[in-house]
Amino acid sequence: LTPHMGCFEITSIFYGAHYPITVLFRQPKRKWLSTLILKGRSHNQVHLAPANTNGVRKLLQALKRGEAIGILPDQIPAKGEGEWAPFFGKPAYTMLLASKLAEKTGATVIMAYGERLPDGTGFEIHLTELPEGAIASPALLNKAIEKQIAQNPTQYLWSYPRYKVR
Repeated sequence: LTPHMGCFEITSIFYGAHYPITVLFRQPKRKWLSTLILKGRSHNQVHLAPANTNGVRKLLQALKRGEAIGILPDQIPAKGEGEWAPFFGKPAYTMLLASKLAEKTGATVIMAYGERLPDGTGFEIHLTELPEGAIASPALLNKAIEKQIAQNPTQYLWSYPRYKVR
């Protein structure tokens, strides 16, 4: 799980240089960006799964093969695919997908982010394995995200519309 923190794109690219990973992504509203996004995110063993039923199927298949998947857990889910839960004390519509996949497959859950280093000198990848059940509900998922953000709040993309109403 990689919230909108640091260079979230670099985490899957780094992992995909060594092992297969399937990453959930939302198609851009501007069609001309699709080619750029696909080319920029598909490196080595990084496979993309659109944020729809087919994409969720791809994530589940990857987990069943023992492969990693990538999800932005603070992404605003579609109507009916989330629940309201506190995020820094304010209600935020929060996805159910990550907890459902973890529960269904028994997958190990790791929070990750690519810290942007000063002056464009690179990135440092941070990984934290979460205990079983740590994201069992939207409220717990948000607590896990908050805990990661607290490690380095300046790396979080605070302008992301986390409190957007569906």
